[in-house]
Amino acid sequence: MSLVDVTEQRESHPVDVVEHLAAIKDWAFDRSGADEISISIAGRWTDYHLSFTWMDEIESLHLACAFDCRVPERRRAEVLAMIAQVNEQLWIGHFDLWSRDGVIMFRHSIMLPDGIEPSRRQCELSMEAALDACERYYQAFQFVVWAGKSAREAIDSAMFETAGEA
Repeated sequence: MSLVDVTEQRESHPVDVVEHLAAIKDWAFDRSGADEISISIAGRWTDYHLSFTWMDEIESLHLACAFDCRVPERRRAEVLAMIAQVNEQLWIGHFDLWSRDGVIMFRHSIMLPDGIEPSRRQCELSMEAALDACERYYQAFQFVVWAGKSAREAIDSAMFETAGEA
């Protein structure tokens, strides 16, 4: 429920900003419709698949970032335990497990009420937050899914800090 009933007209579509950013960065992208764009970005450990979707009913630009890691049914409880522990450490966005597909993804939204236009920098920072989180925890997710580690063991082994230089 809005306290003030003001609706501003947008000068451009919010997904246009993301498309322009992807073109500038020379990333592979696909604009599947007016409200959605998918972008592929190579990371350190794997390729990441980002999707920005404009959700008009809640005036929000939603970002989902997935990577190739299908979680088998037998490991889902431990992955969910790890997601809960990881999400406690995040300030922006969160991880989810899509139960239907067994896919881990990072999600975040930029609220843009009343015709507010997204900036290129806002979109860029959202993407950086998603990619940083995925890169940081990718190996820990792999330890849980494929090495059979507990959530705590995986986080501890993937998150150690190195001191000095070799």
